[in-house]
Amino acid sequence: MKLQQLRYIVEVVNHNLNVSSTAEGLYTSQPGISKQVRMLEDELGIQIFSRSGKHLTQVTPAGQEIIRIAREVLSKVDAIKSVAGEHTWPDKGSLYIATTHTQARYALPNVIKGFIERYPRVSLHMHQGSPTQIADAVSKGNADFAIATEALHLYEDLVMLPCYHWNRAIVVTPDHPLAGKKAITIEELAQYPLVTYTSALPDVQSWILPLTAQG
Repeated sequence: MKLQQLRYIVEVVNHNLNVSSTAEGLYTSQPGISKQVRMLEDELGIQIFSRSGKHLTQVTPAGQEIIRIAREVLSKVDAIKSVAGEHTWPDKGSLYIATTHTQARYALPNVIKGFIERYPRVSLHMHQGSPTQIADAVSKGNADFAIATEALHLYEDLVMLPCYHWNRAIVVTPDHPLAGKKAITIEELAQYPLVTYTSALPDVQSWILPLTAQG
């Protein structure tokens, strides 16, 4: 069993079982990846992927467990390399951050500027996506950590640490019927058209649903 084989099977899953796309991403050949995957399956005596002809169709139940462990192994290997690098070049390295567009556009620019000035030899990489996408990037080891305003409670393998707290506010024109109220109920708010974030975001759903229930 080789680390390269583990990396191949993980990347195949990351590329939706598309071996050609995996080969392009790893700058290697498709036959080379297929051969190494087969060799690993033969060594283990079990199928990691189900096949239809030459195409991979799905990850087998045993394969899912193997992929999970392979991710952990590769993550540990990367951690070992990072530790060695930190001791060899304490002010040099790479940092991968996954975050949402809002954080990248409004909350992080000054922080990033200060970080670059303080650690000029560290290569900083930013990945933008939805809360689910950035959590998935961390879970798969493609990012060191994620910054989001939504709770990523669907990922039991991740640890969530609060950075700051923010409050929602209702913005209306001075002559709006709600403008003079000190407190606004869900029933009152539901009577008016509302412009807000996309309802696909988990935390938005938690307070949009009560509004829709009010009609």
